Amino acid sequence: MAAGKLASINAIDIPIQGMSCASCVNRVEKAIRAVEGVTAANVNLATERAHVEFAPTEANPAAVAEAIRAVGYEPSDSTVELKIDGMTCASCVSRVEKALQRISGVLEAHVNLATERASIRYLGGPDMVDRLIDAVERAGYEAEAIRQDQDRTDRERAAREAEISSLRHALTIAAILTLPVFVLDMGSHFIPAVHDWVMGTLGHGTSLYLQFALTTLVLFGPGLRFFRKGVPALMRWSPDMNSLVVLGTSAAYAYSVVATFLPGLLPPGMANVYYEAAAVIVTLILLGRYLEAKAKGRTSEAIKHLMGLQAKTARVVRGGEALEVPLEQVLAGDIVQVRPGEKIPVDGEVVEGSSFVDESMITGEPVPVQKAQGAEVVGGTINKTGSFTFRATRIGSETVLAQIIRMVEQAQGSKLPIQALVDRVTAWFVPAVMAAAALTFLVWLVFGPDPALTFALVNAVAVLIIACPCAMGLATPTSIMVGTGRAAELGVLFRQGEALQSLKEVGVVALDKTGTLTLGRPDLTDFVTAPGFSDAEALRLVAAVEARSEHPIAQAIVAAAEQRGLALPATDAFEAVPGFGVSAMVEGRKVDVGADRFMTKLGFSIADFADTAARLGAEGKSPLYAAIDGKLAAIIAVADPVKPSTPEAIGALHALGLKVAMITGDNRRTAEAIARQIGIDEVVAEVLPDGKVEVVKRLRQAHGRIAFVGDGINDAPALAEADIGIAIGTGTDIAIESADVVLMSGDVRGVVNAIALSKATIRNIGQNLFWAFAYNVLLIPVAAGVLYPFNGTLLSPIVAAGAMALSSVFVIGNALRLRRFKAPVASMQGISLPAQTVKGVA
Repeated sequence: MAAGKLASINAIDIPIQGMSCASCVNRVEKAIRAVEGVTAANVNLATERAHVEFAPTEANPAAVAEAIRAVGYEPSDSTVELKIDGMTCASCVSRVEKALQRISGVLEAHVNLATERASIRYLGGPDMVDRLIDAVERAGYEAEAIRQDQDRTDRERAAREAEISSLRHALTIAAILTLPVFVLDMGSHFIPAVHDWVMGTLGHGTSLYLQFALTTLVLFGPGLRFFRKGVPALMRWSPDMNSLVVLGTSAAYAYSVVATFLPGLLPPGMANVYYEAAAVIVTLILLGRYLEAKAKGRTSEAIKHLMGLQAKTARVVRGGEALEVPLEQVLAGDIVQVRPGEKIPVDGEVVEGSSFVDESMITGEPVPVQKAQGAEVVGGTINKTGSFTFRATRIGSETVLAQIIRMVEQAQGSKLPIQALVDRVTAWFVPAVMAAAALTFLVWLVFGPDPALTFALVNAVAVLIIACPCAMGLATPTSIMVGTGRAAELGVLFRQGEALQSLKEVGVVALDKTGTLTLGRPDLTDFVTAPGFSDAEALRLVAAVEARSEHPIAQAIVAAAEQRGLALPATDAFEAVPGFGVSAMVEGRKVDVGADRFMTKLGFSIADFADTAARLGAEGKSPLYAAIDGKLAAIIAVADPVKPSTPEAIGALHALGLKVAMITGDNRRTAEAIARQIGIDEVVAEVLPDGKVEVVKRLRQAHGRIAFVGDGINDAPALAEADIGIAIGTGTDIAIESADVVLMSGDVRGVVNAIALSKATIRNIGQNLFWAFAYNVLLIPVAAGVLYPFNGTLLSPIVAAGAMALSSVFVIGNALRLRRFKAPVASMQGISLPAQTVKGVA
């Protein structure tokens, strides 16, 4: 959400790119000073920074940035992530976001309750991070900056475990202290034997003193955490969930203290105690927080798994000696040794030795790949058999694995459009609950039966305790975390979290042909020989001639011969006839290869292959012919074959009720032949890159939201134009940079899985929001006592505390069900982004 106008007296320094002279400085200063609210602007050419000062209530750095861009220069913004401790509900999220947005220079601030992180985009210098942290701390929370290059796995696991351990310890103590209070009070009311024992042994007064002592220990021992957060929030007039707990338990506790020590201050017959309510409420909410913390830890397991793939150390050759160094000390250009069974620490290029490497975590292929000199290796993959040495080319945050992790984290931390409604509701939720509790107290006090004060207190406390903004705050981010993590396991990376919501609304999927639906390289698809010729012998002779040509078709024929293990003999008298074909002498035999017009020119009849040629033409293939020793020997077809997974993917998209279109620059006959083969609904052929954008617009008008799937540079404009751009991971960097979703394995079935997972995640979010809102809408009135005039139903504060605690656990538990999401089609599993796609995932 944009920061808008920020109520803060401050100044910021903005780095500016593109200034080259004093006139640039004057132009930028004039543009900045023209922005409303700017009181002073000084631009320094040497430092390439603008120092901007704002009026007390008119700070609008976003407008300053736009003004700088308007005169032709580029302001440089920065991003930082903060780890926020102490947030417990959606109100906390809103409070932290507002505190960050009040800092001059902040352009955007997003806070995620599930990840406990804030992502901030800002204009300003290095001091901005300290100012952001200070703003969070002044709002009542703790913050620290997260560096991209630090290993967060152990640190965050330790922090989570420390939080769980602290809650477990507090819960244990609270339960031990609460149990006697509960037995003394409730047992005395409902179990005659307990009542008799208490009166005969302890006496009524001693029982009350004991309950007072134990409840005091509960509230100001394990329950002190609620007061430490809730009271300062109340003092700042920004109450949160902790504030509701503090108000509810304090009201019950204070009333009980008066009834115990100063009963004369209360009307006759109203000196009742509610120690058990205060103690049990604290214990139940601690139980809920404990279960919630354990469940939240499970939502980030996908990131933990990815981080676990990283090696911890590397064996680096320095000064002629192999040294074991921590991973963060590896430098680009270092020579790294890898032994059998070890993880490859960083990305690099093999310089010596050879081995087979298990790249299944990157490519999804279970068969180890041979690596020799010049081959690329990827950090996190596992060396299987031999030893080799490689030169580190990408380290730290530049490695493929680090970029995948960063992409998943960004998607997990993003806010979906559906979250805007939740933010608007939670902004006023806690104050509204406090107002409802106050109204409940007054109504019962004025109109309630005797003892009216008791009824008023109990029901007001129940309203305060039953409300649960925690569930509302967790409903969306937990589902996003689990959904995007599961997507990564299925080979789908959401570069933009918003795509997770938008993808489910797609009505048509348009796909590029070459490299998306097809393998993207020519293969020998047909080689039919005439009677009297052997397939292997004819292919050997034809390939020997084509080996002299650099044409892609020739290379496909040679590759097919080599795959069959055919040794290619030398050729003599090679001749290329442009537009017709090639000829050569091979082992004393004359071999001619070319189109039908070449055979006609040479005097060969192709009538015997007429039926085969017609079939190939219907399939969109252009046949070639070969003549050996003056006789027509074979008909040949080379084409870009359809991927084996493509037909299944198209069928699955149809099963989802989607229209499927193919957009390609290839000729219409070939495109339509492939479309018939795999079941495409609409074909648009012979389209230039700019034309693809127009086609995307036309398909959107006809069918609604459109997802475009492509892999090439010429697909980038269409990927950007589409509502959702989906890039094949085996494609080019620029295509992936233009996309919202990346299919890491290059398997088109990933489109189906991405759409199905989008639908499942949004459905899960809907369930969570329904539960969170319906829970409050239904139970707050019940807690207030609206059913009492009809059937005498009242909600005990203890029951309210238990229900409130369980509501958050329910929401997280429902989100965790996404971990069991089954892909509708079986595409490659695991992290499967190819090694060559390095820049593209940044």
